[in-house]
Amino acid sequence: MSCDLSQGRQRPCKDSVGGLKAVYFINYGETDYSVVMNTTSGTEDNIASIGAVGSVYRYDLKGNSNLEQTIVSSTDTGGTFFEQVLTLVLPKLTAKDHKQIKLLSFGRPHVIIKDNNDNYFLAGLEHGMDVTGGTVSSGSAMGDLSGYTLTLTGTERTPANFCDIDSETDTSLVFNNNGGSTVTATVVPGVATDVDVDDNQAGIPGGGN
Repeated sequence: MSCDLSQGRQRPCKDSVGGLKAVYFINYGETDYSVVMNTTSGTEDNIASIGAVGSVYRYDLKGNSNLEQTIVSSTDTGGTFFEQVLTLVLPKLTAKDHKQIKLLSFGRPHVIIKDNNDNYFLAGLEHGMDVTGGTVSSGSAMGDLSGYTLTLTGTERTPANFCDIDSETDTSLVFNNNGGSTVTATVVPGVATDVDVDDNQAGIPGGGN
């Protein structure tokens, strides 16, 4: 039966860490979005390619962002699904981010998630991820967050799938494509001047007081 176990599991080394490095948004309905699954026994749930999608929008992360997945299974209905909840914390309010957060809230993108162990997952594989909550906050005290929080929720038949990424650059994600000709997704990174990167005070009146 397809629901029978096929592999055991040993206790792993204590070398993993929590947290996320980046997320990559793919607009739902992207013309060239075409998922190809891994064909190797034991990793058939891995994603070998998502097609040569036109644009994948990267948001860099640091801090309290996370992906939490809940298994929902019922003996009464005989069904199982996986609720995927992505929580993002995006410091600093900007006019350009305001517009993008609005568009993100209107849509339901597929989301590639890179964690601090350099694993890549695809959430919202079939149905996309909906923004179900969040805040646009100025904060109250000097140490409070001035920025955005977002909660994106998806419901899928499988957990967020591992992605077979061969390499990554600032403008590309290269998928293994089952060992054949690699498939490259074009990454649109953020623009540093929009947010003032660390130690760049050019946009701060008075030289950075």
